[in-house]
Amino acid sequence: MGRPSVSTETAAGEIRQALTGLALTAAIFAAWLTIHLFAMFVFQLTWASLPLALVMAIVQCWLSVGMFIASHDAMHGSLVPGGGRINDVVGGFLLFVYAGFAWRRMRDAHFAHHKAPGTADDPDFSVDHPTRFWPWYGTFLKRYFGWQSIAFVSTVVTTYWLLLGVPVEKIVLLYGAPAIASSMQLFYFGTYRPHRHDTAGFDDKHHARSDDFGTLASLASCFHFGYHHEHHRAPHVPWWKLPAARKAMALEETKA
Repeated sequence: MGRPSVSTETAAGEIRQALTGLALTAAIFAAWLTIHLFAMFVFQLTWASLPLALVMAIVQCWLSVGMFIASHDAMHGSLVPGGGRINDVVGGFLLFVYAGFAWRRMRDAHFAHHKAPGTADDPDFSVDHPTRFWPWYGTFLKRYFGWQSIAFVSTVVTTYWLLLGVPVEKIVLLYGAPAIASSMQLFYFGTYRPHRHDTAGFDDKHHARSDDFGTLASLASCFHFGYHHEHHRAPHVPWWKLPAARKAMALEETKA
């Protein structure tokens, strides 16, 4: 028998990528939902259980980052290559659960970021504060956390607190705090560190740099989104393939 055609190999690779991406996304969301429901409706918050509560909050922060990164892959069509509507549905659902974000608005803004990174036309960039974390983060929140997100979060909190009787301290510690912390984590590792201005400048038009973290540290920090220059060079690569893409690009540069 002859060797499979390039198109057949490509199709098989895309199927494997889709199955892997969907499985990882399902695992991230299932873990987040399980901890969330347990924290809100089963877990008893006391001084004795506070250490466990803090651990859950940290894990929820990280899983929230993972949900956003999975939705980001859906924006680029790398969650399900050629999946079209599947990417829209999964990505939109995750963004809505994350903070009530509107799918099309977030996707369009992200494409604008890739089109002109680190410029006045980049909605993720702060021209006025290109080196300062807190002012830039404040600008970032104002641009993305609009009325829809406020309405969503307010509805969830009101329902849990006033209708379902969840203590407000549990809502703050195990729902609000991880959500806010995850936005800071995403901004710091996925926007500020890669695109901030410094004396070294940037290597190319992408105006992005990458962290030198090892694979585990990169996964823990922001689901490999710290390999940001590689992402801008190859936005079709899903988050879980970025370490391999980073090695391949480094090898190509060595040979050049």
